[in-house]
Amino acid sequence: MTRGLFIGRFQPFHNGHEYALKLILEECDEVIVAIGSTQKNFTLDNPLTCGERIDMLWRYFKRRKILDRTIICAIPDINNNFIWPRHVLSLAPKFDIVYSGNELVLLLFQQAGIPVKRIVEINKEHLSGTVIRQLILENKEWRHLVPSIVASFLDEIGFEERLRSLA
Repeated sequence: MTRGLFIGRFQPFHNGHEYALKLILEECDEVIVAIGSTQKNFTLDNPLTCGERIDMLWRYFKRRKILDRTIICAIPDINNNFIWPRHVLSLAPKFDIVYSGNELVLLLFQQAGIPVKRIVEINKEHLSGTVIRQLILENKEWRHLVPSIVASFLDEIGFEERLRSLA
């Protein structure tokens, strides 16, 4: 059995994350979705709490019927890139390979002796949490960039209003 690690902030989970997750699950039996920067919340860059991100991801996994193939874990920042892979190893369940589109993440895990695989990000200029949050602040359409279950969850918690208040 192979298990991949996919780490991100998921502020919010979007179609690019969904694409990456599908690729990982085509290659691995299970995936650990590691939520990064868990100590950050209620800021423009990190508006969701760790608990909200867990809830959002769990609902998505349940809707897609992949709960039996996913594990969620929380990874707070330590602000030391050199030892960060060991920090992740200490907090995440055992995994065989790290998947990422982030060059720094790939480099750090590779130098720590952990196998990595680059995910070619699709439509990165439009599919990012930063872009989605900016579209919301500009009162522009953003829902097409996230899975429908995520859009419903964000509506439920008043995500748009929260962002506008933070701005």
